[in-house]
Amino acid sequence: MAQKEILTYLIVFVSGGLLCALAEILIIKTKLTPARILVIFLIGGIILETVGLYKPLYKLCESGVSIPIVGFGASLAKGAINLAQEVGWIGAFAGGLKQTAYGIGAAVVASYLVTLLFSPKSK
Repeated sequence: MAQKEILTYLIVFVSGGLLCALAEILIIKTKLTPARILVIFLIGGIILETVGLYKPLYKLCESGVSIPIVGFGASLAKGAINLAQEVGWIGAFAGGLKQTAYGIGAAVVASYLVTLLFSPKSK
C-alpha cells in the first residue's frame, strides 16, 4: 500500500475515534442520554455545514466525519440550503429530505430485512 493511503486510513481512524471518544466522555461525565448525544452531534454537523466549516473538515478527515451522525446533519443542512437557493425559503423544508432520501430508504429496507432474519422481541 502507498504511504498516502496509509496516512488517509490513519486520519480517518483517528478522527472517527475522536468523535466516538467525545461521545463516550459525554456519556460518562454527564447525565446526557445517548439519544441526546446523537442530537448534539447531528446539530453539530448542521452548524458546521451552515457556517462553511464542514467541507474543510471533510477534506481533512474524509469518512472519519462523514460516516457518523455529524455527516448526516451536514447533508441535511446542505440539502436545505441548496433547495432554498433554488426555489426559495420553502425549499429549506424539503431539501434535507431530498438530499438524504437514498440513505434513509436504504436504512429502512436494511432494518426490515434484519427483522425478517432475526425476529426481534421486545424486552
